[in-house]
Amino acid sequence: MDTDVVIVGAGPTGLVLAIDLARRGVRALLVEKADRLFLGSRGKGIQPRSQEVFDDLGALPAIRAAGSPYPRMLGWEGAERQGEWDMVERSEPTEQVPYAEVLLIPQSRTQEVLYERLVELGGDVLFGTALTGLRQSEEGVVAELSTGETVRASYLVASDGGRSTVRKALGIGMTGETVDPRPMLVADVRLSPDAIVDRGNWHIWPKAPGGGVALCPLPGGDQFQLIAAFEDEAAVEDTTPEAVRALVAARTPLTGADIVEVVWASGFRARAAMADRFRDGRVFLAGDAAHVHSPAGGQGLNTSVQDAYNLGWKLGQVLRHGAPPALLDSYEAERQSIAADVLGISTRIHRAGAGGESTQRGAEVQQLGLGYRDSTLSVETRDGLADDALRAGDRAPDGPCGEGRLFDLFRGPHFTLLGVGVPLPVSVPEQLRTARLAAYEPYGTGLFLIRPDGYVGWAGATADGLDDYLTTVGGGRPESAGALVPADA
Repeated sequence: MDTDVVIVGAGPTGLVLAIDLARRGVRALLVEKADRLFLGSRGKGIQPRSQEVFDDLGALPAIRAAGSPYPRMLGWEGAERQGEWDMVERSEPTEQVPYAEVLLIPQSRTQEVLYERLVELGGDVLFGTALTGLRQSEEGVVAELSTGETVRASYLVASDGGRSTVRKALGIGMTGETVDPRPMLVADVRLSPDAIVDRGNWHIWPKAPGGGVALCPLPGGDQFQLIAAFEDEAAVEDTTPEAVRALVAARTPLTGADIVEVVWASGFRARAAMADRFRDGRVFLAGDAAHVHSPAGGQGLNTSVQDAYNLGWKLGQVLRHGAPPALLDSYEAERQSIAADVLGISTRIHRAGAGGESTQRGAEVQQLGLGYRDSTLSVETRDGLADDALRAGDRAPDGPCGEGRLFDLFRGPHFTLLGVGVPLPVSVPEQLRTARLAAYEPYGTGLFLIRPDGYVGWAGATADGLDDYLTTVGGGRPESAGALVPADA
């Protein structure tokens, strides 16, 4: 078989990448060694920035319909309720930030929605198919599959998790640390309607004997996510249904009979680590294959989704729009620094919580402030900007645009050129979508080229230099000869 991109692993990272490539007309083969999608709720928080990604990919309505706001925490001591508080800082949507709060949805349901969207776009997943070998050359990658088939592709992306087979095959190391040596258990359980806990709160027993326990109601049914910590570093996380029932009965007022079913369970130790590099020739690492996080702060799945979102448009530009292959070098440069910052956030929140400190999640976990100002793809040509001005490399805010929104304009696999308080150029490439706005405070004034992943790539007071930038990223040149010229020149 021949294809453009082989994607190994059909978790959120691989599914997002496959969706993005499908809408760009890039052929992709997505293989998954398991015989079905992941069953558990593990990564259950979708941050505002990731909701914007899903909006662009056409998956957000179904994601939001399946999710809910985070419930308030309810503390317990034994059978006594101790009071409520918000773990997640509440905020209201604005013109610039339409999705202001983290969304609670089990990872399994997120993946189902993404898979459904991929199928809508004509893609699919080869389940029960593992990568058994790979070799690469200057011309491409050859992937060997457990089915006995051999696939030739231009590129391969490893989205096969923290124990990545691809990363190990390439000999790429992971540098990191143990965030907490004590084991933890996470499980999805169905509770009896007669159980003492209700679905209106996230219930927590921080002083439970043997380690804290929490039960978070999952939207869309009668399941709760159980998280249990172990004070004993030598403890073994027994994930059998009998052991899960016994743990809950020993640490909370619930009885083993209150747990109708243990749907899924897993043990882990919180670790923070990052791959020494995110690229080896024509092979890229994304998601947990590139970085693993403590679950505290809900950063792992969200950072992984945005790895795929960053890489997808660049592969599309190289494979379909004539961008130089050097554009792909920016993937590691941009995402490795982001991953390092986010790993620090997750580790800090985890250790604060383990030490009994307040762990309310605020703006730092929403990922709206992450950007690429230091990237070679961020070209700012305006002078004298205020310290808080929007610059090349920043997330492009939403806002009114005609009868719709800027996000409506941005949605799709294209670049967008905004003229804010200034004229648009006379001629622009066909691949660009354009709009002219009156002065809009979040943007100030100028020309803003918005990348397909929603960040400002280039900004200027005039179009001088825009043509060269478009050549770098494969945005095309105008059909008419010559460089882009301001309309009032």
